[in-house]
Amino acid sequence: MKKWGILLLIIFTSIGTSFASYILIPMDYDKQRDHLKAYGVTYWVLTQEAEAYWLLNYRGGSFAFAHTPKFEAECKVRGITYEVIPNSKFSLIRQEISNLEVNQEVIKLEKAPKIAVYTPDFNARGEKIQPWDDAVTMVLTYAEIPYETVYDREVLEDKLAQYDWLHLHHEDFTGQYGKFYASQHTKPWYRANQRKMEELAKSLGFAKVSQLKLSVAKKIKEYVEGGGFMFAMCSATDSYDIALASEGLDIVHNVYDGDSADPNAQSQLDFSKTFAFEDFDLIMDPMTYEFSSIDNRKRKTTPENDYFSLFDFSAKWDPIPTMLTQNHTRTIKGFMGQTTSYRKKYVKSHVLVLGESKSNSETRFIHGTQGYGTWTFYGGHDPEDYKHYVGDPETDLSLHPNSPGYRLILNNILFPAAEKKKRKT
Repeated sequence: MKKWGILLLIIFTSIGTSFASYILIPMDYDKQRDHLKAYGVTYWVLTQEAEAYWLLNYRGGSFAFAHTPKFEAECKVRGITYEVIPNSKFSLIRQEISNLEVNQEVIKLEKAPKIAVYTPDFNARGEKIQPWDDAVTMVLTYAEIPYETVYDREVLEDKLAQYDWLHLHHEDFTGQYGKFYASQHTKPWYRANQRKMEELAKSLGFAKVSQLKLSVAKKIKEYVEGGGFMFAMCSATDSYDIALASEGLDIVHNVYDGDSADPNAQSQLDFSKTFAFEDFDLIMDPMTYEFSSIDNRKRKTTPENDYFSLFDFSAKWDPIPTMLTQNHTRTIKGFMGQTTSYRKKYVKSHVLVLGESKSNSETRFIHGTQGYGTWTFYGGHDPEDYKHYVGDPETDLSLHPNSPGYRLILNNILFPAAEKKKRKT
């Protein structure tokens, strides 16, 4: 009887395994109803202490995880397209992907990264002094991916160590308030923002906002070097490197802080301290809405013809850039921002270019390592609003659920979830 019991157990176990199934979330161009929420479901599965798989270059960078009634119900609630496939089919997909002649790879996602968004605390409290939105917080909210906010006080108190991934909000790390002086300095929001920032700097022991921002930039650099993942968009990209390069120098005009800038600052910039850019020229005129020569201000294109292309990487040998560029198209519609793109001549040679516009000789999406961590810069403000002006309403992402430009942001969200051996560079 005991032998029969063991035999039956083996049979039932075998049957259970053969009928086990997976949920496949296809990310093809024309198969996925909501590409953005697909990331949110995958992130949510990770929070349930379950593993997920990222099938790089397979059907647009599809996702898969074990099927349970709970997981399937969540897919239905969030309105994404999914397929329930038997274990045998998923095994066959993995076998096909493992072929060395196929530029695909299976990446195991192990743990949902804890996310922080760097944004003023008065924005977090709902005061909304700054009259613009942020593409990352919008897409995180739409995809239902949780995040917490931090700002200068939390950064200086070393609280970044609590997070796996940091997004730098539309920010000016040089202390020049976004260089909106010419067009906005008489507006109530500008004055309120300057007052708030000066009060914050003083409360933290700094004489000027530029000194506070430099200290914050250095702390963020420590975070990345210690193993953190940093993602920045728009002016938070070039202004960050400018702040690092100008450490110990005064590059801020007296209309911002009451004292004169150093006329010899340009010749004293230290480009060895920056992440991405070198040999650029500062633009210190407060009436010019630009920080430096990094941003390609002379780009010759029309909105109808403004596109940039993603590079193809080897999924098996270069999994990091492959993860960051997963999409259902290799051609992305361009969009502008205070910092729209980066002139190639100022990008350091070791920086990995993920996306570029050859016709404009500019890079749009770049990545690099710093110490044990990584950083990614993405030019432009809102992937679905070509020219987003101060005071414009935020984009309704329910109208753009398949946005390839927003997918590049969400790739960065899941990248830190990949098993560590796949993230080594």
